[in-house]
Amino acid sequence: MIAHPSAPDTSRTAASDVLRGLTPNWFTASMGTGIVSLMLPHLPLPGTAALGEGLWILNMLIFAALTVLSLARILLHPADSRATLLHPAQSMFLGAIPMGLATIINGLIVFGVPRWGVDAALLARDLWVFDGALAAAVGLLVPYLMFTRQDHALERMTALWLLPVVASEVAAASAGQIAPHLGVAAATPLIYGGYVLFALSVPLALMILTVFVLRLAQHKLPGAELGVSMFLPLGPLGTGALALLQLGEAAPRVLAAQGLGELGPILTGVGLLGGLVLWGFGTWWLALATLTTLRFIRQGLPFNLGWWAFTFPLGVFTASTFSLGSLTHLGFFTGLGDVFVPVLAVLWLLVTVRTVHGIWHGHLFQTPPLSRETGLPRA
Repeated sequence: MIAHPSAPDTSRTAASDVLRGLTPNWFTASMGTGIVSLMLPHLPLPGTAALGEGLWILNMLIFAALTVLSLARILLHPADSRATLLHPAQSMFLGAIPMGLATIINGLIVFGVPRWGVDAALLARDLWVFDGALAAAVGLLVPYLMFTRQDHALERMTALWLLPVVASEVAAASAGQIAPHLGVAAATPLIYGGYVLFALSVPLALMILTVFVLRLAQHKLPGAELGVSMFLPLGPLGTGALALLQLGEAAPRVLAAQGLGELGPILTGVGLLGGLVLWGFGTWWLALATLTTLRFIRQGLPFNLGWWAFTFPLGVFTASTFSLGSLTHLGFFTGLGDVFVPVLAVLWLLVTVRTVHGIWHGHLFQTPPLSRETGLPRA
């Protein structure tokens, strides 16, 4: 009997290619889905809270699946994982991991506390400790690799540089949201830790934004592949405002218990002033990003996972808008937030449909070598 060579296992090869192509930018889908789930309950319409809770559950499934697959990629394709870590664009997306987790943690407060009470808040606190540590580690590790191992130049700079450092301020905002649902003793480390995480992020983000404006003035807009990344600077501005506002509202109770009650109104005032300043800066950037995106659309805007930048930055800016409305009692902010949420939902739906299409047809999975400039697969 003649033995015929077995046919190659194409299914195994395809699965291997998918796993190798599962780089950290996939976690931006969790970020975008998570922030939409948190914003929907703000709309004064029947069913939006239930829809938001459904998206929160979906986001937990997305995050869990991405985490398991990422760990499998590290174990089965360690060389590709190291290449991602040293890649000047893909490594930036490591910040998407703690930011995606933060949306799940915040969902424990928005959706979990009404159902399960203080147990949900305690779970959120425990997860926040891990999330804050991970965000701080990413915010240090990636810049260190930028300075020592990666190849960067001003003309190739993009807003992706913001992603690893912004994760800490997202955790800071989460601290301000969790603390009011805990006892004073449990809330105290969150308040102080939140301000430290804010300091680990916002000053660095503003430095990067300063250089990025210089890069835009000297070298003009990035390529169409990264056109949507012009929305990314809205993220640190919106999140920075949100963190100051939420920490400022949560701090007085903790400070009063420590005999520092006179400082409480000061932090609330600093939160309002700082929140307004960063929100105003974010308004300017939102207008700029909209104008540049319209320009890219006329020239041709190819789809890639970077389109998720339409969702999370606008989402956190929307959250800070609602927070300003709550603190100032000005209907302008609340009304503006009510306008942003449907826009955010439509953008999420558009990007989700395009992402599912790219997954179904396999276009969004790309094996190394990764694009040096973008690190983004196209569909």
